[in-house]
Amino acid sequence: MKLLTFNPFRTIGIPHVEFVKPTHMFQQIELIKEADVLLFPEHWQVNSLVYGLHKPIFPSIQTIHLGHNKIEMTRALQMIVPEHVPYTEIVSNTPEHQQMILDTFSFPFVAKEVKNSRGQGVFLIRNRAEFKAYADRNDSLYIQMYIPTHQDLRVCVVGREIVTAYWRVAEGNFLHNVAQGGTISLDHIPAKALDLVLQTAEKLQIDHAGFDLIFDGDTPYFLEFNVLFGNQGIIQQGISVEQKIYQYICNEYVRPPFPTTPSPTVPFRPVSA
Repeated sequence: MKLLTFNPFRTIGIPHVEFVKPTHMFQQIELIKEADVLLFPEHWQVNSLVYGLHKPIFPSIQTIHLGHNKIEMTRALQMIVPEHVPYTEIVSNTPEHQQMILDTFSFPFVAKEVKNSRGQGVFLIRNRAEFKAYADRNDSLYIQMYIPTHQDLRVCVVGREIVTAYWRVAEGNFLHNVAQGGTISLDHIPAKALDLVLQTAEKLQIDHAGFDLIFDGDTPYFLEFNVLFGNQGIIQQGISVEQKIYQYICNEYVRPPFPTTPSPTVPFRPVSA
């Protein structure tokens, strides 16, 4: 099987992979045509590769399209699991909509920038001045109900399975991301959250993402998912995401030479769940 990657840092350890810089896509079109699967194309490449050359890609086109910005992501989640999305308003930035937000939400509430990750572009808005500063910088208003918590749950999906899940804990801080100083805990991972993530990923055909959830009582709520999720928490557990990717691609795109009995996917279940 011939594999070609546009992101070598995400495919270190995967055998038999050739690398093409995304900006060299049209110069290397014959090499791309010869590949069986294309790995980690950038968003701007996807339509040309899938609709133009009809090439299989990983992550899936659904993963890349929905994961490209928080608006499309949130609307998809609202469509299939609305009871697991915090109350959210996404509107154009007009004086009328700004007033509507102030009339609808009580302080504090959460405001997000459309394209950002690693905890950047997410703000806890405590007053009108902070809201005005956010509105002055953004064309769209993404406003979400604030659910107080000291931790969130990162659930990493590759293919059709969960490869790991862990709490990101930040006592006294609004952001829990490891990149923002959060610490990792594997204690008491709730099975109901893992089941919810698997079901949601299957419905949306998401095959490579780190889902972030918080709990309000016993109810899990999706915050977002990141296609190019951080791997610090995964490395600490000795897990190779690259090997999981390779196994999934082999199972998905390589036909066995003779009929076999498919092995059931075993969801990730920590000992303490």
